[in-house]
Amino acid sequence: MIDLELLGPVHVSVNGAPPPGNLLWRKNLALLLYLACSPKRTRAREHLVGLLWPDKPEKKARHSLTVALSDIRHVVGDHGLETVADQVRLTSDAIRLDTDRFTALTAAGDWQAAAALACGAFAEGLAVPDATAFEEWLSGQRRTWSGRVLEALLLFAQGELDSGAQRVAAGVARRAVAIAPCAEPAVQTLMRALTLDGDHAAALREYDEFVARLATDVGTQPSAACVALAERIRRTPGVAGPRGRETASDRRRAPLVGRGPELQRLVEEWRNGRDTGRAAGTLCLADPGAGKTRFIQELAQRMRLEGTATVMIRAVESDLGTPWSGVVGFARGGLLEAGGVAGAAPGALAWFADRVPEWSDRFPAARRARPEASPVLAFSEVLSAALAVQPVALIVDDAELLDRDTLLALGAVLRDLAGRPLYLLCTATGAAARPELDALRARLGRDVAGGVVRLDVLGYADIKLLARWAAPDYDEAGLERLTRRVSTDSAGLPLLAVELLSAVAAGLDLEKVRGAWPEPLRTLEQTLPGDLPDGVVSAIRVGYRRLGRPAQQVLQAAAVLDGLVTTERLSRATGLAPAAVTEALDELEWTRWLVADARGYAFVARIVRDVVQQDLVLPGQRRRLVEAARPD
Repeated sequence: MIDLELLGPVHVSVNGAPPPGNLLWRKNLALLLYLACSPKRTRAREHLVGLLWPDKPEKKARHSLTVALSDIRHVVGDHGLETVADQVRLTSDAIRLDTDRFTALTAAGDWQAAAALACGAFAEGLAVPDATAFEEWLSGQRRTWSGRVLEALLLFAQGELDSGAQRVAAGVARRAVAIAPCAEPAVQTLMRALTLDGDHAAALREYDEFVARLATDVGTQPSAACVALAERIRRTPGVAGPRGRETASDRRRAPLVGRGPELQRLVEEWRNGRDTGRAAGTLCLADPGAGKTRFIQELAQRMRLEGTATVMIRAVESDLGTPWSGVVGFARGGLLEAGGVAGAAPGALAWFADRVPEWSDRFPAARRARPEASPVLAFSEVLSAALAVQPVALIVDDAELLDRDTLLALGAVLRDLAGRPLYLLCTATGAAARPELDALRARLGRDVAGGVVRLDVLGYADIKLLARWAAPDYDEAGLERLTRRVSTDSAGLPLLAVELLSAVAAGLDLEKVRGAWPEPLRTLEQTLPGDLPDGVVSAIRVGYRRLGRPAQQVLQAAAVLDGLVTTERLSRATGLAPAAVTEALDELEWTRWLVADARGYAFVARIVRDVVQQDLVLPGQRRRLVEAARPD
């Protein structure tokens, strides 16, 4: 049995062993390849003579074909190569092709396995210069297989992107670009993967190189969609970290594990709504520390890159008693930038202009209009105008802290705009009990597409993946010990698992710290820093010490000040210039200490804030920070 690999440099083996040398002679190999790829693996002698020996006299050409067929028959046997009259046929059990396996895998939708077979251009490196007809056939095969391989690579890469594995996706997309350097879908996939992995600069370099290739090799320019993607990457917030601190920052930026199916489900729900022009929504339930903020940020980044106007806010305790604070938060959180908002009724714009200075500045005429009496109608009208131009996604983190009016308004706009591409995503703790949130939940899957997704704690295998990321030099036994300890100390919560593993990578010895957690029937938010295992508290301290000095100062101030904190307030508290505070906040957001929305910054988890406040800020320091933060 001959195994012939054609998707890349040609590789031949016979029963798993190297082939005889004469089988690899150029025209023998070309004949074998051509017969194997022919319909029913059969060709006429006359055709083969004209294909591979066109310049020889007929008698010599036929003799050359006979010798070449004899070399092949010597390998496959008389049963493997049949000649009947003028027909030559390779039998089905004489040869196996990777192209046949590739076809079967793509038919089954196994894009990962199909992509694994693709190692380059079809029959890369093979050439028979004196056989023009064969060269033309080979060029056609290369074009055909390049398209099929490109499709498989991009479908595999897209699946990895949708499940949160952007680094895998970037590697696959690079292979696609290598095979088809001027294929725009491949370049766009690579740009999205790099951006989602946090490297804006690399994504934009790929775009610039693609523009140059198109101009030089094809004489064209990228499509409007590709140009728009590059522009969205330039504007995408909260992705690019402080690249000057690669080891510290990137080590804390853990890969997303244990969330692939949930992320894929939400991506599908959002895309289905977008593509069908129908509203959809999801309620994401998770215990504190289960990684819901990171999870929804992953989804939000994908939405933005694909052209959806994405508006995200994080509710805080003060929102509960402030009517319409959530709706106003959306107005400050990016709704103003959605295309089409200017087309809303003047009364609707006036309602927002009365409450948000940026809206008043953008729409000065609205100040002369009579504000819409119903905030729900104003909200719905503005959303409707935006949805006429592009899909819109509204995302609320910690929705159980949202004011009652906004929760009711969200249910109303889902009802009123059910026939528009609106997507709503709310997160809440599993123990949240709000009648308005329950009413909103009841609409999902009934009035609009969607439902509820639950983020559980990480399993042992997931934590082992994180341990392998954090400690790549550990052997298997050491990795098992580390995984067992982190699984115990973190109780499977991603937040604590990443803190522990990042600290281990920085030198923390878990064997020297003790503690057992969690206590029965207590959640992370109910646990005081003193109740946590020593390893968790030590891990937070290690992470803090790895920050730059301005970032440490800003983190201390954020821990002391209540609620969402602004750049201006942090600048007053720390005495740092606003530009230095902004740079420190970028570092803290990238390294997952803080999360931002348009209204300010808050800790990703309250327990981390409490550890910083109680363990890393002295009482006198706390008083000075509070006093300095007060406006003059």
